[in-house]
Amino acid sequence: MNLDHITQQYLYLFPGDLSGNKRQRQTPKIVVSTTEIAHFENPDLIIFNEKLSAEIGLGKIENEEDKDFLNAKALPSTMKTYATAYAGHQFGNWAGQLGDGRAIFAGEIKNKEGEKTEIQWKGAGATPYSRHADGRAVLRSSVREYLMSEAMFHLGVSTTRALSLSFSGEQVVRDMLYDGNAAYEKGAVMTRVAASFLRFGHFELLSAQGEFETLKQLTDFAIENYFPQIEKDSEDKYAAFFQSVADKTAEMIVDWFRVGFVHGVMNTDNMSILGLTIDYGPFSFLDEYDLNFTPNTTDLPGRRYAFGNQAKIAQWNLWQLANALFPLIKEEAKLETILNNFNTTFWKKHDEMMAKKFGFDEVQEADGEFFTEAQQLMQDLKIDYTLFFKQLESYSESVDYKIHFKEVFYTRISEEQFLQLREFLQSYKERLTKNTISKEDSVRLMKKTNPKFILRNYLLFECSNELNEGKKDLLNKLVIALENPYEEIYPDFSVKRPIEYDGQTGCSTLSCSS
Repeated sequence: MNLDHITQQYLYLFPGDLSGNKRQRQTPKIVVSTTEIAHFENPDLIIFNEKLSAEIGLGKIENEEDKDFLNAKALPSTMKTYATAYAGHQFGNWAGQLGDGRAIFAGEIKNKEGEKTEIQWKGAGATPYSRHADGRAVLRSSVREYLMSEAMFHLGVSTTRALSLSFSGEQVVRDMLYDGNAAYEKGAVMTRVAASFLRFGHFELLSAQGEFETLKQLTDFAIENYFPQIEKDSEDKYAAFFQSVADKTAEMIVDWFRVGFVHGVMNTDNMSILGLTIDYGPFSFLDEYDLNFTPNTTDLPGRRYAFGNQAKIAQWNLWQLANALFPLIKEEAKLETILNNFNTTFWKKHDEMMAKKFGFDEVQEADGEFFTEAQQLMQDLKIDYTLFFKQLESYSESVDYKIHFKEVFYTRISEEQFLQLREFLQSYKERLTKNTISKEDSVRLMKKTNPKFILRNYLLFECSNELNEGKKDLLNKLVIALENPYEEIYPDFSVKRPIEYDGQTGCSTLSCSS
């Protein structure tokens, strides 16, 4: 591996504490602090994403030193590792300084095309921002993030990526549901990568501290490195930056709705300026369609981050970023226009996406009502979101619709409800006649938009349990499936959630504990 190609430019661009002091504390006026990894004594590599490693310019594992790097056991002597400070609004409340409490940066690397990628460990030990925690991670949450971030990438959703996953060789105490029942679990460490891990919270912290010159420096850095379409000398560059972040955020949320993904904890510190899905915690794909579904036990009963609320929360989070950037933009009306337009932009993109899910070549005037009718049907009949569109692709009037759709329901369907489904299918048939493309092209459009495989929580639950027992068969099978989500490679995965997993802790009910 090209470990000597990893650099740490962030350390020398912004105000930092280079002492290596890991004491958990407030670090006013400091953007970055050096901190050491845990240097695990007996780690064991579980999986390595060799293709991704090649793409970012890191290369293959060639020796034990390379494994030591991935496992957070030992590093090249020249490598200085660090964590960054940021703030955030958590569940709508200002939380003040937060920071990389469980993430430690190795630095960044460039590939042959000159594209830069940041590399960091998650679960490699405490940092100054760990907030009285140990900076470790457990296997169950690490498996979930490794597999889900890769699943989202192959689904075409913008996301951070997973490079490796390892047993740390330690036992870690966690209270999974914050109910006083703490227990030992196997520890794990993963390496993950992204073009940038900059969050809304990085800008919020500097603005809240009145560090406006550093805020300007950070925003200029982001524009120069990640938004090449923005003219660096333009008077409107900061407003253009905010507009770009809003657009990328809207596109990300639309894709979440397309595949039925629920993040579970959309705090501003978990929002990427690049519109990347970041910080996989109590997430879930939808099984039965439910706009009120939240997988996060901490989010009950308010359901702030429920599936149907995600666009609204994204806009709320953008308001907080706008407040942080106001000292640079200084034009309230311009910011308000961008924020108010977010709703229009999102719903336009959302309806265009839904049209593709149903195989429509374009959005027509009455389609909004049709989409609402479809959503109400799926919610009323407790229909599996992914399987419904899979069956819709292959449906024709020559088959018995009751038999064709019988495996998509999570409840017993009455004759009246079957009638509701039949009436919908009739209205769908009528809407298809307004297409300007053939039936075959319509189906092709659906096949490109609707996944056949989603990484359901019960599969992640089973995979985690198997890895705890030293088995990798399901892990290897899931990797193949998630790399080909628009194909039905394993029919046994294209089924609704088994009934035995209803309400299962760590499967249907999750928390932020990791």
